[in-house]
Amino acid sequence: MNITLPAMGEGVIEATINKWLVKEGSEVKEDDPLVEVATDKVDSEVPAPASGTLVSIIAKEGSIAKIGDLLAVIENNTVSTKENLKKVDKEVERIRETIETVKQEKTEIEVLSHDMKSRTPSGKFISPLVRSIAAREGISYSELDKITGTGMDGRITKDDILKILEEKKTVIESEKAAEALKAVNAIKTSKKETITVSRSTGDEIIPMDRVRKIIAEHMVLSKRTSPHVTSFIDADVTRLMNWRNAYKDKFMAAEGQKLTLTPIFIDAVAKALYELPMVNISVDGDNIIKKKNINIGMATALPDGNLIVPVIKNANEKNLTGLAKAVNDLAERARMNKLKPDEITGGTFTITNFGSYDNLAGTPIINQPQAAILGTGVVRKTPVVIETTDGDMIAIRQIMILSLSYDHRVIDGALAGKFLHKVKEILENYSPDIA
Repeated sequence: MNITLPAMGEGVIEATINKWLVKEGSEVKEDDPLVEVATDKVDSEVPAPASGTLVSIIAKEGSIAKIGDLLAVIENNTVSTKENLKKVDKEVERIRETIETVKQEKTEIEVLSHDMKSRTPSGKFISPLVRSIAAREGISYSELDKITGTGMDGRITKDDILKILEEKKTVIESEKAAEALKAVNAIKTSKKETITVSRSTGDEIIPMDRVRKIIAEHMVLSKRTSPHVTSFIDADVTRLMNWRNAYKDKFMAAEGQKLTLTPIFIDAVAKALYELPMVNISVDGDNIIKKKNINIGMATALPDGNLIVPVIKNANEKNLTGLAKAVNDLAERARMNKLKPDEITGGTFTITNFGSYDNLAGTPIINQPQAAILGTGVVRKTPVVIETTDGDMIAIRQIMILSLSYDHRVIDGALAGKFLHKVKEILENYSPDIA
């Protein structure tokens, strides 16, 4: 049985083989971890698809494998007769398909060559096979006339015409390669010169680790790709905070889960995206892709100082209890480096919490290829002017600032303003679905 590199999530095309966890000749059971692999998004393990003996390791440690590449071979000596019969059936079906393909090709040759003359203007004979290839590939009689045939009496053979086609292909590929090189050189020329950083005695030089390099490249790419605009709004979450503080102990007792603000923010954003779906989009060239699913990523700080964004899929289909469980589970496994590749891909919108460190607000960078990201500031008690039936008065309320960075190519200020106002409205009148 061949062990190949499985699909690792949206946008992941290759992985580095970090460490083999078993040796050649070892017995393994189904779902036993075989090898640790690292992508540009997350580290993960590839499990054994079946029990057997690991007879050969193909992909060595430190090498790079693409999705579908062969990693190793497991020998399974318990293959059933039924499975062998299935293999025989498949082989018979393959032979039948081959025979059918040959018949179709023969028919195609007859059809394509039927209306063509059997000789070129200079009198060179052209067989039905050569005529069909010429018709299919768009080779004219004048081009055929220039070919020096290698067959008997100068006859043009199949190999002659295939050689001409290969030469044409080589020329086209060379032209494409030249154009690609021009484009690369143009990009390199357009880049700014590297900034020289002065160093003083005693300065410490800290090389970026792999994850930090990936984050840096992703952030620079985002700023180059999207014209960022950030809008702000404040929300009075006094009622929400009072409800949460009164209910969190009951929630812990009933569900065994902490009730933080993060699942509440995700719940509000999911509802707002459902009502304003043109914020839940991506840009693909000249096309806008309106996402069917609402998959919300939550930026999570790691113990080593780096950042990762686990994704809650179909967040609008979960109630607050489901969201709280998902948030707590993903955050815990993120800190333990136990996330699966599929759990950090496929996001359509991201939330980042500046309030975790008592920050009022920020201007977050869009997580490409998404089109917007919401920043949530700290909730703090603030004296504000409120309107009452007896007139205006000053009261102490719990206020937070929401900041939305968005891709101004496809999201205008009006839509961004509506979205922010909708999130504010939901939070200020929060009515959770617990059951």
